[in-house]
Amino acid sequence: MKKTLGSIVLGASLALTGISAQAADYAIDTQGQHAFINFKISHLGFSWLYGRFNDFEGTFSWDAEAPEASRISVNIDPASVDSDHAERDKHLRSGDFLDVDAYPEASFVSTGVEALDNGRLAVTGDLTLHGVTKEVVIDAAVVGEGNDPWGNYRAGFEGTTKIRLADFGINAQLGPKSEEVFLTLSVEGIRQ
Repeated sequence: MKKTLGSIVLGASLALTGISAQAADYAIDTQGQHAFINFKISHLGFSWLYGRFNDFEGTFSWDAEAPEASRISVNIDPASVDSDHAERDKHLRSGDFLDVDAYPEASFVSTGVEALDNGRLAVTGDLTLHGVTKEVVIDAAVVGEGNDPWGNYRAGFEGTTKIRLADFGINAQLGPKSEEVFLTLSVEGIRQ
C-alpha cells in the first residue's frame, strides 16, 4: 500500500504520547478510520487550504514509564491526497507538487522520543517525501488509552509539525506565504 506524508506525521504523534505501564506494540487503526493525517497550507496568503492523506498504515511501540524507548513507523500513499476538490487533487499529485508517479511512497520513521513538561512529547524522526528524507520533530500529546467495548486495548495521540516544501524539493510557485505546510496527526492504535 502506498503511504503519504500526513500518515507519517500522525503515526509519530501517537507513538510518543501514551500512558501504558509496559512497552507494547500497536497497529494504527486505519481500518476503523480512527487515524488521520491532515494538513493546511496558505492559499496565496488569503485563506487556508485544508486536506488529508486517506491511505496510510503504521505501527508504534509505547512505554509510558520509558518514553525514550518508544518508536513509530508509518507508510503513506501520497496519491491519496484529498483536498475535497478533484481538479486540485490532480494538480497536487502532478509533477508540480507531490509527483506521485516518480515518488509513489512517503514515510516517517522515528529516531527518538523525548518526554517534555505537561505530558507532551517531542518525537524526532526521518520524514521521506518527494524522494527527500529530512529530520522533523512532532510536538505530540497523549489523548488517552484504555480498554474499548470490544475487548481491545487502545492508545491515542495527537501531534503537529510543519515542513517547508522547498526542503523536500517541492518548488511550486505559490508565493512566500505558501511555503510551509502544517500537519496535524491524530492516531489511535490497537495493542497487538
